[in-house]
Amino acid sequence: MFGRLRAWKRRHSLLVDTLALTPLMLLGLVSTLAASSYRSGSWPGGFGAGMALLISAMLVVPLVWRRRYPLATFAIVALVSFAQWVVRIDTLPVNIAVLVAMYGVAARRPLKWAIAAAAVSEFGMFLSLVRDDTIAALPASTVFIIAIWVTGIYVNMRQRYVESLLERAERAEHERDQQARIAAAAERTRIARELHDVVAHNVSVMVVQADGAGYAIDTDPEQARRAVQAVSSTGRQALAEMRRLVGVLRDDQASAGEYAPQPGLRQLTDLVEQVRASGLPVEFTVSGSPQAVPEGEQLVIYRIIQEALTNTLKHGGPGVRARVLMEYGSSDVTLTVTDDGRGAAAVRAEDGHGLIGMRERVSMYGGTVRATPHLGGGFQVTARLPVGQTA
Repeated sequence: MFGRLRAWKRRHSLLVDTLALTPLMLLGLVSTLAASSYRSGSWPGGFGAGMALLISAMLVVPLVWRRRYPLATFAIVALVSFAQWVVRIDTLPVNIAVLVAMYGVAARRPLKWAIAAAAVSEFGMFLSLVRDDTIAALPASTVFIIAIWVTGIYVNMRQRYVESLLERAERAEHERDQQARIAAAAERTRIARELHDVVAHNVSVMVVQADGAGYAIDTDPEQARRAVQAVSSTGRQALAEMRRLVGVLRDDQASAGEYAPQPGLRQLTDLVEQVRASGLPVEFTVSGSPQAVPEGEQLVIYRIIQEALTNTLKHGGPGVRARVLMEYGSSDVTLTVTDDGRGAAAVRAEDGHGLIGMRERVSMYGGTVRATPHLGGGFQVTARLPVGQTA
């Protein structure tokens, strides 16, 4: 309700300002009626009521635009009052319009203009009191002028404060939208890494199984059949994970419950079995006292082991074997994935997406990762990941 009222006032500001001058208009009318009761001498040229009505209109009408043009309004009202003093027309109650205009300047213009308006008002009050031989009332009049001026200054400061709050709110809203866009971009980058891990691992397994099936199709049809089944199963799993990830990219509003959960420590056994089924012997060992690991860090552990074993499948060469050691410490988890493949003796590119993805994932939780080839052949990936409050 109050919001609609404020909006209506903003749309009809001129009408509101005119209605606010009703008391001053009534005061001018009273001045006119008082002037009509004068019989002689007080008004130049014998114009009593007519002159009072004209001066009242010249003082009140400009105040209608006091919000839009406070300086011009004050200048007009002050000049009319000064001209009234020059021609020796008695001061009217409606001359208080000078203080109304001064308030408008103090409330809507910088301090230097407010000080100038207060000085002009004080000087005009002094001239009027001197001519009427009422200079003793100057201190009280000065206090009255200062009170009105201070009120205008306070309103001005209040308006500037509200404007600063609105500006801060707009800036905060803009920053919030920007942060949301940055977070969305970061999430898409994370999903892209997930997609790379899914495709790289599962396609590597499928290629190895397909090659094995091609070699064994004539000599060992049963082994070839199992290899083809493994290719089919791995392909379905890859498609399911890709649908989940691409679905997140397509629909920002989709709830997390519509998609399968991210893999964690419980899925490590399935991962190792899948790699073993592809023809890579893997020894998986867990040491230390298992502790609770947050889901985000479980995903990091899973992806590091997955990426390291995928690299072994790609580059290890024939007869390669792999060993995965997962050690629980008091405040961290250490992963060591080694292989003895001959293909790993060559220097690998340090800017591959897999290794970069490992480092990014581990660095998010304050951990470290190192991938180095062995002198006699093989490769080793070592990662340390803080867990719990340490992370």
